[in-house]
Amino acid sequence: NAATAAAIMTTAFYSPDECRGHRMGDHHPECPERISAILDHLRATGLDIALDFRDSPDVERAQLERAHASAYVAHISDLMSQAESQGQARAVDPDTSVSPGTRAAALKSAGAAIAATDAVIDRSASNAFCAVRPPGHHATRDEAMGFCFFNNVAVAARHALDVRGLQRVAIIDFDVHHGNGTEDIVASDDRILMCSFFQHPLYPYSGAVPKGTNMVNVPVDPYTRGPAVRELIEQQWIPALEQFKPEMVFISAGFDAHREDELGQMGLIEADYEWMTRRLMQVADAHAQGRIVSCLEGGYHLSALARSVAAHLRVLSGVAA
Repeated sequence: NAATAAAIMTTAFYSPDECRGHRMGDHHPECPERISAILDHLRATGLDIALDFRDSPDVERAQLERAHASAYVAHISDLMSQAESQGQARAVDPDTSVSPGTRAAALKSAGAAIAATDAVIDRSASNAFCAVRPPGHHATRDEAMGFCFFNNVAVAARHALDVRGLQRVAIIDFDVHHGNGTEDIVASDDRILMCSFFQHPLYPYSGAVPKGTNMVNVPVDPYTRGPAVRELIEQQWIPALEQFKPEMVFISAGFDAHREDELGQMGLIEADYEWMTRRLMQVADAHAQGRIVSCLEGGYHLSALARSVAAHLRVLSGVAA
């Protein structure tokens, strides 16, 4: 019954220490302090007690190659190994570089997404959140960009389909930036429905024209606030999701559409992330046995990030019932 289900609801939480070892330089917005801010806030508010903290394995090369070209995986892995052995950073693009700690962080980030997927499918957790970095949603099939190297959510989604035998999964991306990497990987894979909103125009200046029929792309203007976003979700995401009936829901959880975040110009607040999480849980409960795996993407104002992640987790864990 519902009371029993609520009583045994478990939110698995993955945040490997290695994720704080990846550094792209002083004053870079995608910094280790992002993870520290989240963990500190969870402890300060007591929300950590509601979560099941779990260890993450390293992702395996075969798992990465379900989403990325094998030549790319080999190339970026070599670059990461060189940075690690030589103790020197190497630039990948003007905003993105590998440091001596990047390899360990990237392997654990994607590994956490796989472990979370297995935990939720195996019912050892009701849902899961991966507080990981580097993020993933700008990493295309064969290119690192926008702070991203391996596409954690795409790797996990393909694992659910190709290894665990699911038929249909949804990927929801509510980062302020378009998840061009995820779109590049999953476009025209009819087993995946990707729904996103993103500020447009804004980096990476894509998404206005979807790459496949399995995309629900919702470009929004700068300074758009929560009520308008909620209306767009109800009008555009929800009917597509209800028709698709996903067996699992993956979330690229970027919190940089928050009004305090300077990397975008949108106007969301914590209550909007709470509402989105609740709405996606309703879809997952209806079609996917409640199965949700959420992975951190963007979010660069440390306080707003920590508060928004907490709002997301309060709903996932059933604390904000």
